[in-house]
Formats: sequence, C-alpha cells, structure tokens
Amino acid sequence: QVPLVESGGGLVQAGGSLRLSCAASGRTFSGYTMGWFRQAPGKDREFVGLIRWSGTITYYADSVTGRFTCSKDNAKNTVYLQMNSLKPEDTAVYYCAAGISRTLGTMSTGDWYDYWGQGTQVTVSS
Repeated sequence: QVPLVESGGGLVQAGGSLRLSCAASGRTFSGYTMGWFRQAPGKDREFVGLIRWSGTITYYADSVTGRFTCSKDNAKNTVYLQMNSLKPEDTAVYYCAAGISRTLGTMSTGDWYDYWGQGTQVTVSS
C-alpha cells in the first residue's frame, strides 16, 4: 500500500480558509480517483469532494459546492482541498483517499477506496 499523508488542518474562524494537502509517497495513481471525506464526532463519515488523478473531472457534495475546490499537482503526487467560507459545521477530521475510478456517484461512497490517509483535524470556530 502507498501511504497518503494529509496536512494543513487547524483552527480557523468562520468565514476563513484552509488548504489541505494529501501527498502520495510512492506512486502515481493513474486510473484512480482521489477523494476527500470527513467525519465529525458522533456523525457518519461523509463525502466531500473528489478529483480524478488524470484529467480535470471534479465532483462535490452539495454541502460544499461553491466553497471547496479539489485540485492536484501530479508532478508532486499531491492533491489539495481548498476550503473557503468555512462554517462551524465543517468541523471534522478530513481524510484523503484513493480508489480505482468508477462512476462519480459510486466514488462519492467511501466503500470503493483502497487507500486512506491518517486524517487531519479541521476546526471552525464561530
């Protein structure tokens, strides 16, 4: 397995921004989808957004559309989640994941990802 390492989490005030990074250490994920998920205490894990490793396709949960943006730098084997206009309800542990690409709808479900990062805490204060 190839480790995925998230970074960039922290404490931010409502309305602020954070950029999360997810670095893949050992390989290029051609044919994979890179997804972002989050889980708050007492809540189910939920899909946030995704980006295909190859190409430009992205897809987002309704709750973050227009505020969050997935991007990538293939040369650095890194994907990013830019989070703007953060709200207290965005508070969660954020995880990046990699899975062999299927349909966008399928890849919005966490069951189809093979690799997961350790998570990074994002806390949004009011």
